[in-house]
Amino acid sequence: MISLQGVTRSYEGRRVLGPLTLDVPARRTLALVGPSGCGKSTLLRLVVGLLAPDQGAIEVDGTRVTPETRDRLRLGMGYVIQEGALFPHLTAAGNVALLARDQRWSESAIAQRIDELARLAHFPQDLLARYPEQLSGGQKQRVALMRALVLDPSVLLFDEPLGALDPMIRAKLQDELAQLFKTLEKTVLFVTHDLAEAAFLADEVVLMREGRVVQRGTAMDLVERPAEPFVTEFVRAQRTGVFAR
Repeated sequence: MISLQGVTRSYEGRRVLGPLTLDVPARRTLALVGPSGCGKSTLLRLVVGLLAPDQGAIEVDGTRVTPETRDRLRLGMGYVIQEGALFPHLTAAGNVALLARDQRWSESAIAQRIDELARLAHFPQDLLARYPEQLSGGQKQRVALMRALVLDPSVLLFDEPLGALDPMIRAKLQDELAQLFKTLEKTVLFVTHDLAEAAFLADEVVLMREGRVVQRGTAMDLVERPAEPFVTEFVRAQRTGVFAR
């Protein structure tokens, strides 16, 4: 569903990604982990077309991401970032409805879709009229998820969506996301610093360092069969459960 072939990207003359080749199978969840600055978020921005690669090619569902195709491809991708990035002047319902209104859906179709998504995301109906500043962190992320799902995209991209939440809310949303991924069968690319979160949510984990893939496999592959000393170092730095061994 997502393919990156020989992709590179630089900022101000410094290479931050690549050369990188990576394929994400359809209807699977792939987690990207690694230290800050290793290129995880840049990779997502390249896939969604917010950035263009310096070299290489990116394809989504067989179509190359270019300035000419990116707007159409974005309609098939839902993108969720940390703290939601909601528009403060719009209500929760207004934020969710943005893309549907842009696609000229009828108000009745929009209302029906918002109702469906509120149930799916466990978002109380009475909070739909509230503005982002009136919502908790977890509620904002649910609204951001609903907005990403409104057009029923085949691809979901998550950039540290739970990183700013307290542990109890984060654990609850992890449970809900895991069930959601299983129910919806979307292709998911999920960025996180947390290996335990990656292991819980994803079918496979990709560990990155300095813009390159160091190892791909299950979380336990990284723990038990590290490809190089950096993998062991990263695993031990997690300091949680089995990953602290």
